[in-house]
Amino acid sequence: MDNARLERSSELAAVTSGSHKTLSERILGLRDRWLANPEFHRRILRIPFLRTIARRKARRLFDLAAGFSYSQVLAACVKLELFELLAQGARRTSELAADTALPEDAMRCLLRAATELELVAAAGDDNWRLGELGAASRGNPGIAAMVRHNQLLYRDLCDPIDLLAKRAETEVSKYWTYGSATSPVNDTKDSLPDNAGAYSDLMAQSQSFVADDVLAHAPLANRHVLLDVGGGSGFFATQALKKHKHLRAQVFDRPTVAPLAQRRFSEEDLEGRASVVSGDMFREELPGGADVISFVRVLHDHDDDQIRLVLSAARRAISEGGMILIAEPLAETRHSPGVGVYFHLYLRAMRSGRPRSKGELTGFLEDAGFGEVREIATYQPLLVRLMVASA
Repeated sequence: MDNARLERSSELAAVTSGSHKTLSERILGLRDRWLANPEFHRRILRIPFLRTIARRKARRLFDLAAGFSYSQVLAACVKLELFELLAQGARRTSELAADTALPEDAMRCLLRAATELELVAAAGDDNWRLGELGAASRGNPGIAAMVRHNQLLYRDLCDPIDLLAKRAETEVSKYWTYGSATSPVNDTKDSLPDNAGAYSDLMAQSQSFVADDVLAHAPLANRHVLLDVGGGSGFFATQALKKHKHLRAQVFDRPTVAPLAQRRFSEEDLEGRASVVSGDMFREELPGGADVISFVRVLHDHDDDQIRLVLSAARRAISEGGMILIAEPLAETRHSPGVGVYFHLYLRAMRSGRPRSKGELTGFLEDAGFGEVREIATYQPLLVRLMVASA
């Protein structure tokens, strides 16, 4: 019997022996040893069915290693407004290079890389047109906004161990200064204009698909007054008012942000149905009278103690028989596991909050006094999941 066979026999014997480990643990240990063995990989590549599985796993490993390159190709396309340049039809490399002030060989390199990612497609000899994903990105301006914003996160991720281990200020946390629970409650429009305005604009740009999805499924037909807590520039409340003509809405956010929502309501001619209250949701009582309170991409930005505070405040403020609505990406999303990866790191860089599972949010809601907690399916669970509970 050769050495490889002896090794496999001893490993198989190990699976059935050893009372200190469960059978599942022993099988997983055996799997790990085989996957780490180069000879095992050489052998399975000779078997057609196993070869297909091996290639798929190898591709996933390559994508993990190369993922940063993919995101930077997308970032370059966004910065150069390449998708807009190609929106009217095919263009030559030389034309695109001239329009972007990029050397022609550099543009050709970018175009070839973007083609592999389906952002761009070849259209003949040295001609290029929009690819499927490039065309799709033009339909959602929030994608470009997030790609530009993510440059801050990429800087923080240059040393991921440092990002995880230290609590020092990061590029993302500096950008997020206005939203910190420890920043002053009496801020004014002039004290933090860049952070508040920039972040609220980013959220509004990226919130279109989220708002459409949430409002397509949220049971608001029989509700009368919506309080959107942390509602920023009022985008979600505005879309809710447009969809439900009987509804009135109120946005509650910090003094820095409140004027942005008031301006949106004025521009949309909604002042008769919408209003704004400024304050700090962690230090002040929420306005009463609403029979539905929404948190749209708000709670995952904050730590557990802060969530307990604000959900308790929501329970005190909401009308009896009212409904609370939470819309945000969740951890442990089986449809899109990569979402949790992104938000774990982003929120670590923000130095506040974390993605939470459905079970964790259910526990917070029940502790605050809400009942009948349930999830309502959305079109795009990758972008947003919707949970509701009754007061």
